Amino acid sequence: MAAPLTVSELTEQIRLNLENSFSVVCVEGEISNCRPASSGHLYFSLKDSGAKIDAVMFKNRLRGLTFEPKDGMLLRVRGSLSVYAPRGTYSIVCDEIEVAGAGEILALLEKRKQKLAAEGLFDAEKKKLLPRFPSVVGVVSSPTGAAVHDILNILKRRTSGIKVIILPAPVQGDEAASVIAARIKQVNRWKLADVLIVGRGGGSLEDLLPFSDEEVVRAVAGSKIPVVSAVGHEIDWALCDFSADLRAPTPSAAAELVSENLITIPETVRRISEDLYNVIRTRLERAALLLKPFDLQDMEYRFRSILQPRLVRLDDAKEELIKAVSDLSSNFKKRIELVTAIIEAGSPLAAMERGFSVVTDSKGKVIRNAANVKKGDTLNIRPLKGKIKAVVEGAEI
Repeated sequence: MAAPLTVSELTEQIRLNLENSFSVVCVEGEISNCRPASSGHLYFSLKDSGAKIDAVMFKNRLRGLTFEPKDGMLLRVRGSLSVYAPRGTYSIVCDEIEVAGAGEILALLEKRKQKLAAEGLFDAEKKKLLPRFPSVVGVVSSPTGAAVHDILNILKRRTSGIKVIILPAPVQGDEAASVIAARIKQVNRWKLADVLIVGRGGGSLEDLLPFSDEEVVRAVAGSKIPVVSAVGHEIDWALCDFSADLRAPTPSAAAELVSENLITIPETVRRISEDLYNVIRTRLERAALLLKPFDLQDMEYRFRSILQPRLVRLDDAKEELIKAVSDLSSNFKKRIELVTAIIEAGSPLAAMERGFSVVTDSKGKVIRNAANVKKGDTLNIRPLKGKIKAVVEGAEI
């Protein structure tokens, strides 16, 4: 029997065989669990329906990328296999990465997002305001997860009087979505809380899928109690983020959003009181400054200084009006006298005063022509005063 190998020796032989046999590989798969490291390297996994392999791209290669890799993207990578002896694992060291497609999960989520948005589940006008001082906060999450512990620690530090109800639910797996939706409906049915936090800690895109399930999204949108979605870390997202009344980047941030820091309340009240006092004092000082010129001794002088010019203008206007009426009356009087003179000049009596008379026959017809009378006719002569009867002895034409 051959001498046994040490673990290191076996691993070294595996490394040599793998790395020499697969010095250059081109693999296509869906990215998941993408996690940039503080060192600048990018760690992720590639998977399909039957298998998964770890991958890494070092920061010197990342500089040439024209896009940001995200969970759910379908990628095509080129590189070589490498064995990491301390852990006994192997992975692809990527030299090149390019987008091969949208990815099955992202395509599914995008299609579901468009459908639910068309139904109005994400409309902004349907969002409810969070209560500022809730008495009870409900949390739908795994009771053993880090998210619940973070929420409890934040609420305890910020406000000790708030009550927290944990509604346990699995946050990943096939049964998670139905249980999460049931817990949301349960809180609403029994009115167990004033505000509800639904979420979990970070994870891969597959881990967060229950919070993008259609049943969960509809339960969040239909909740009468305001819901804060707190799924994963800041870069993570789920469809319930869009149907919730508010999205928090992390569960800890959700706890801060639903609680008012009691330590800061007295300081806030004091600051608001000072601001209000300063505003009122400023307005009173300004009003006093405006009223100062209007004391009792000065009021009569100011009143007269305002009224006197107006009285002078009134007197001047009155005199001008009287003169205008007088001139107009004088003009009318002269015109009347002129018209009267013209009328009187055309009167028959004026002609009679100059010695003229009106001659009529016996029938009262005015005689204007000597041919209209004959010898023996009786005529009536009317001078200015009195009447004269005459008999025609002859007429000359």
